[in-house]
Amino acid sequence: MTSRPLRIAVQLQPQHAEYADLRDAVLRAEEAGVDVVFNWDHFYPLTGDLDGKHFECWTMLGAWAEQTERVEIGALVTGNGYRNPDLLADMARTVDHISGGRLVLGIGAGWNQKDYEQFGYEFGTAGSRIAQLSAALPRIRARLAAGNPAPTRDVPLLIGGGGEKKMLRLVAEHADIWHSFGDAEVLRRKSAILDAHGADVGRDTTRLVERSVGVSRPPAEVGDAVTAAGATLLTIGVDGPDYDLSLVEQWVAWRDERRQD
Repeated sequence: MTSRPLRIAVQLQPQHAEYADLRDAVLRAEEAGVDVVFNWDHFYPLTGDLDGKHFECWTMLGAWAEQTERVEIGALVTGNGYRNPDLLADMARTVDHISGGRLVLGIGAGWNQKDYEQFGYEFGTAGSRIAQLSAALPRIRARLAAGNPAPTRDVPLLIGGGGEKKMLRLVAEHADIWHSFGDAEVLRRKSAILDAHGADVGRDTTRLVERSVGVSRPPAEVGDAVTAAGATLLTIGVDGPDYDLSLVEQWVAWRDERRQD
């Protein structure tokens, strides 16, 4: 697999917090030295009080584009079914320009039934949501290409999901970054399946698709395992309202040590 720089990301989960807490957290994350700051695309909290405080994803990314200077920003991940694909692409193009070329367009098929039902979207089935994503991805690429002014760069497309037959096929066809949900063993096994799909569609995914994974334990415990499995983008999820970045700081220091080796 192509050697890539090791990168550390934080997902600031926009729940159980005031926006002032999030504004402070994204600036602290950038100062701490992370490479990417993600939020998520839900309409309600996923843990704790499920009707608690929460903020919308893409409005927030526009604000982060102005509030930050260096880090890449994005959603881990956008729910495809919540927005018209052409509109989403134009939102992404706009945030790309606001940020000076720092947007990562993260997207997935969607899964949280409450989001769909409370906001009037059809939940459907896992299969129908993946089919919607399959139809949306070429539209997103085409709309980005048609924008005036054009995006400042080829906006990296991150796809989150692990379905071995359909989702990984979409990753092989379209993604620049694949976010895997699972541990090092899952990442290694599904990465091989992804590369098999890549061979089928004529795309060298070993070279073209970066591997991303979430980590929730200290780097001394899992860092070597996930990187040996091929991950180069490692994301720590942090909840509100306090947004404790102490584990993030451990991972940044670990990254810096390895970059010096």
